[in-house]
Amino acid sequence: MPSTETLPYPIEERARTIPGTVLVTGGASGLGAAVAKAVRQAGGTPIVLDLAAATEGIDGETVDLADGRAAEAAIRRAAERHGGLDAIVTAAGIDACGKLADIDPEDWERVIAVNLLGTAATVRAALPFLQESRGRIVTVASTLGLRALSDASAYCASKFGVVGFSRALAIELAGEVGVTMLVPGGMDTAFFDGRPEQYRPPEDARLAAPADVADAVLFALTRPPGVELRELVVTPPVEPSWP
Repeated sequence: MPSTETLPYPIEERARTIPGTVLVTGGASGLGAAVAKAVRQAGGTPIVLDLAAATEGIDGETVDLADGRAAEAAIRRAAERHGGLDAIVTAAGIDACGKLADIDPEDWERVIAVNLLGTAATVRAALPFLQESRGRIVTVASTLGLRALSDASAYCASKFGVVGFSRALAIELAGEVGVTMLVPGGMDTAFFDGRPEQYRPPEDARLAAPADVADAVLFALTRPPGVELRELVVTPPVEPSWP
């Protein structure tokens, strides 16, 4: 083991077992809610941004991530209320299934606004606080950000965009703020509710539990300074969209 003189950080700063103050978009349900719960159970302080109210006992802001300026203002309010941020997780995401010609243009564009532009707005607003704390960013992409499918043009476009955004951001912020891109496969959440039958997983589909994926996020958030997980792929063992 190297001496403490050769380590990039003092030895007492290398243990990071508590995630700190973590802002989670989409934190009222699904993966976001599982991440907020995992952060709280680990001794951290989750803050939820969502259209819906957060779980009782968790602070948050009710906001539409499709409205970038409103989202940015909400993030600044939350960060100032808590004296800063140690991390953000951009778990908010929506979909609009169907062929391009059949999807209402506003529905198609809203997917891009929430999934991609909302991610960028969240990072933009949180960045000054994260630079001060030398914090971490976890963006949530998808296996469909690496592999395209028919009838998913809006979702694929948004998540391919998150992949490119995340990889560019990791280069831009290297040494200042940690960036992890999470690439989840299918999860057992309400994400598929309300879709036409052909766009739902079959009844025998094996989907990942959101809590298990949230564990991977928590692991990324609690690495010691000097260690980053740049990309995490987390899927069920029979995920059809990976590799």
